[in-house]
Amino acid sequence: MAMNFRKHHPEEPEINLIPFIDVLLVVLIFLMLSTTYSKFTELQVTLPVANAEKPRENPREIIVAISGEGRYAINRKTLDGRSVDMLANELTLAADGSKESVVIISADASVAHQSVITVMDAARRAGLVRLTFAAQTGAGSER
Repeated sequence: MAMNFRKHHPEEPEINLIPFIDVLLVVLIFLMLSTTYSKFTELQVTLPVANAEKPRENPREIIVAISGEGRYAINRKTLDGRSVDMLANELTLAADGSKESVVIISADASVAHQSVITVMDAARRAGLVRLTFAAQTGAGSER
C-alpha cells in the first residue's frame, strides 16, 4: 500500500473570453447607434404641412446688405447713415406698405454684431417681423 501524499490541486476554472467579447461588441454597436441618432432627436420639431392645391404668392424680399465696415445697403441702394431710425424709415419705404415682406440680412462675416442687431431693431420698428439671414454654402474660406 503506497500512500499518496501529494495534494490534489482542484482544476482552475477556465474563463471563456469569446462569449464575453461577443456581448461587449453587441453593447458597443448598440451604444454607437443610439448616440448617432440621439443628436437628431434632441429637438422636437413639428414640420409644416404643404398644401399643393392652393399656391401661395412669394412674399416681397427686402435685402439688407452690411459691409465689413458697417455700411448698409437696402436692395442695392447704399445708405449714408447708420442710425436705427434712418434704417427703419428706409425699410418702411422698401416694404411699400406690405407687412408680409421678408427682410434678408446679408452681413459680411467680419461685421460687428451690433450692426446686425441694428438692422433687426430697425425691421421691428418698421413692423417687419419676418427676418432671415443669408449664408454661403460649402466649405467656406480658410484663414
